Formats: sequence, structure tokens, C-alpha cells
Amino acid sequence: MRTQWVLLAYRLPREPSTPRIALWRKLKRLGAVQVLDGLVALPLDSRNREQLEWLADAITDAAGEATIWVGELGSAAQERELAARMSEAIAHEYRVVIEEAEALAAQASGQERRSLARLRRELRRIRARDYFPPPERELAQQAVEELAATLERAPA
Repeated sequence: MRTQWVLLAYRLPREPSTPRIALWRKLKRLGAVQVLDGLVALPLDSRNREQLEWLADAITDAAGEATIWVGELGSAAQERELAARMSEAIAHEYRVVIEEAEALAAQASGQERRSLARLRRELRRIRARDYFPPPERELAQQAVEELAATLERAPA
């Protein structure tokens, strides 16, 4: 079954740069993939569509132009390539979590409880934009669980 996509085509003035930076950060937080300059895509669901509609409103409020599109890619190969790009970006974020959890587990002084809570929050944030889960998803979850177990055994 083919994936439906919601796309945001936009153009913002170069100055002031604040709206461009804010838009870039929000798109990153959503996990949107940059298809072309000024064109981003997310798998279609009501949440993603609503989020991009809000961003489109913010773009027009900042004297820009924005259009929301819904559709599917022309071929299964193009769809696989776009999904793979999204998956690789998320896999990188999971690898960062894995590395940090392993480094904290190696220290295991018991003082890393705040770091454990932060890593758990980071996992939740990554999962919220993980539309095509890579193998690193389970590895990151496992690394954080192992860190928690190690900290439980460590003296407080």
C-alpha cells in the first residue's frame, strides 16, 4: 500500500531571519524531510497535516507564501528513497542516544539518574517523529533500559 504524504511548499523572505530559523526548528522537531528547497514532506495523518497547516499560517504571517499539498509519490522507488532518508535521519538520532547511554553505563556512579530521565525524554521525542522505524530504535530502547538497570545496582 502506498503512503499518502502531506507537503508544505513555502517561500519566506530572507530578512528578518528569525521566522526562517523558527520554521526550520519546527520542521526538524516534526521530522519533516526536505524534498527540495522550500518543499518538505511528512506521512499524511491528521496530526501532521494540522502541524503543517499551522506552519503555513505562520509563514504567511511572516510575509511569506505557503501551500499545503496532499498526494503520493509517482513511484514506489521514490517513496522508498524518501522513507529511507527519513529513517536514516532518525537512526542517527538513535545512535547518539545509544552512545550516550553506553558512556553513562560505563561510569555508573549512581549520579546519572537525571541523565537517564533526559535520555528517556529524548527517546519519546524521537519516537514521535519516527515514521519508518530503523533497527536502531530497539537498540536505543535497550541501551536506555540497560543504563537504568545499571543505575539501579549502583550505590546512590
